[in-house]
Amino acid sequence: MAFEDDYYFPNITTDAKVAEYEASHDVFSSLLDEVKELSKKKPDATMSAGKVKIVNRVLENLLVVLEGQPDAKYLEALDDDDLPQVSDGVLVMVQFKSALASFKERHYRHVSLMGFQWITEEFIDQLKAEYDEDEDTDEASK
Repeated sequence: MAFEDDYYFPNITTDAKVAEYEASHDVFSSLLDEVKELSKKKPDATMSAGKVKIVNRVLENLLVVLEGQPDAKYLEALDDDDLPQVSDGVLVMVQFKSALASFKERHYRHVSLMGFQWITEEFIDQLKAEYDEDEDTDEASK
């Protein structure tokens, strides 16, 4: 029996992307809430260069996390040359929110007896090593 017979993970990411996701996600959510509030008050107002810079720092980190994901092709940071309206900023950020939810849905899975785990290359390597060790132990006991 092979490792792949016991475990099948169609979507695998890396520990580095998970770390960036976890470091950026809460900051992004807070920024989105703030921009949404601003949009309720003045949706047609132009975002200041400072706000765009702050938002883009987070969005650029998230673009690294979402690189290679199916919905990444629709994502881009805010235009800092032609400053967007607040409502446009919300629209862009909501696209990122959706892509982040999809990323977590694809890569954060329930693994029997281990609970929910991020499915990363490093996690797969660890599982394979443990699986191989168990197989060697089973063969030795025969």
